[in-house]
Amino acid sequence: MNLNLFYHFGNFVIWQAQIFKRPENGSMYYKETVRQMYDIGIGSLPIVFLISIFIGAVTAVQFYYQMAGSLIPAYYIGYIVRDMTIIELAPTITCLVLAGKVGSNMAAEIGGMRQKEHIDAMEIMGVNTSAYLILPKLIASLLMIPILVCAAALIGILGAYIASVPAGLFSSAEFIKGVRSFFIPYNVIMMLVKAFVFAYILTGVSCYQGYFVKGGSIELGQASTRAVVYSNILILLADYIIALILTA
Repeated sequence: MNLNLFYHFGNFVIWQAQIFKRPENGSMYYKETVRQMYDIGIGSLPIVFLISIFIGAVTAVQFYYQMAGSLIPAYYIGYIVRDMTIIELAPTITCLVLAGKVGSNMAAEIGGMRQKEHIDAMEIMGVNTSAYLILPKLIASLLMIPILVCAAALIGILGAYIASVPAGLFSSAEFIKGVRSFFIPYNVIMMLVKAFVFAYILTGVSCYQGYFVKGGSIELGQASTRAVVYSNILILLADYIIALILTA
């Protein structure tokens, strides 16, 4: 099992050299990148919106419950929700969800092309399939997923406001005061670093599973499952490592 893990890790690292080779036809890469940006960005916006607004709402309600009756001012809830959303919830939860939606779709799409021998046909024609199929997806993910993460942070804070202020947990002025208090711009940089790293992980791992799939439909389903599971594990591991490095 350990030797198999090292084999795939080494193969993944070597494969990167093929992905980042100079494109043969820039216009084709541009069109494919735009299509992937639309699929990843616009296509994922509804699920990101739904999850973010409920995460923000639940976070605000839970913190209010924990702080009820304490001497901590009510406006601290807005401050806590803002920093929790920016530093951890928005990048991590969003990318875990996208690993399931976007990652499995990439693995299934590329794996289907491999099984139908479309990739073999393109290689016979001299196309660098690693670059043509993977690079546009990678560029689109690195551009769109940080935008989705930023949107998730804003929507999460909005969800906290909607869940707490109309319910009478605390006033609008208290929540806004908390959101505006003790703001550290470095936290936004930390969020964007996580977003870029997580985007690369979920795209690279998912495309790798699809590109090197072997067998039939059962193996393709297993590859899609591995893409999601391995992406989630690596995202959580990277989250811990980034937190150690950037908060040291």
